[in-house]
Amino acid sequence: MFIEIRTIGKKKKYYLVHSFRQGKKVKKIRRYLGTNLNKQKLAEIKKIAEEQILHRIKVVKKIADPLLEVLSESELQNIKELEAKYAFKVFHLSEQQWTAFSEIFTYNTNAIEGSELNQKEVKDLLKKNKWPEYKSKEDIAEAYGVKEAIEFIRKTHEPISIEFIKKIHEIVFKNSKEFAGKLRSKGTEVVVRDGLGNVIHQGAPSEKVLELLKELANWHNQYKNKYPAIVLAAVMHNQFENIHPFEDGNGRVGRILMNYVLIQHKLPPINIDFGKRKQYYATLQEYETKHNLRPTIELMLEEYKTLKKQLKVTTKQ
Repeated sequence: MFIEIRTIGKKKKYYLVHSFRQGKKVKKIRRYLGTNLNKQKLAEIKKIAEEQILHRIKVVKKIADPLLEVLSESELQNIKELEAKYAFKVFHLSEQQWTAFSEIFTYNTNAIEGSELNQKEVKDLLKKNKWPEYKSKEDIAEAYGVKEAIEFIRKTHEPISIEFIKKIHEIVFKNSKEFAGKLRSKGTEVVVRDGLGNVIHQGAPSEKVLELLKELANWHNQYKNKYPAIVLAAVMHNQFENIHPFEDGNGRVGRILMNYVLIQHKLPPINIDFGKRKQYYATLQEYETKHNLRPTIELMLEEYKTLKKQLKVTTKQ
């Protein structure tokens, strides 16, 4: 790291600059320290800035590469064996089953994020337009939003891009959040803590969100015809959650994005059950800390079996 001084008139502006390698590229971080600083003050601020820069580099490096490296043949074989273990078979949804899935997914994906609507209320809302009493307008708006987003990903064939991701967020939250469809602005950081105050997840630095989201979209478009769809969907979802590009609503957009990848590869959509949210969070932690994708894929295959049974029961009613 080195100090860069820019002289503007009688003012001297001080910056701490550090270059680091990210894959094949050399990246540079520049942090403003202050103007007309004396040696003591400069030394104090420089020490704090060094710690902040090193922490930011650690976060960026952890998030930067979706799989760290290209999957080997043995790893791909392991995934095929997992599919065999869980007796995964492709099944297709009828229109009646799509309606049932939309209700199931909308309830669960919103419940994971704290919605107070129960399963019956969601069903009555989406099927009969019957608003439940004493429930927040925000929860109701987001139930409609998730349903609309599912309809959208069924019909479109757009390539995955930043604009596409922003569109999903806007559809879900257009009637509940003023920042619907807008990425986190610079200076808006995301830190998720557990009940004891421990940091369990930190989103990408706000100034890196756009770059990392673009790299993720490019990664998918580069490997979409090489990797199994379930791998693509798992990586897209987990990496999206790591980046945490929106101020709020990342979980729901990530799960919808995962389903879009599956649908585009002629696979059925998937539901993450509210009752399995702890297991779901654990799979995200395993990926974030170790880049281990296996727990996510195992959960997806488990949920496929559960969903298939749910749809059979629901459509018989």
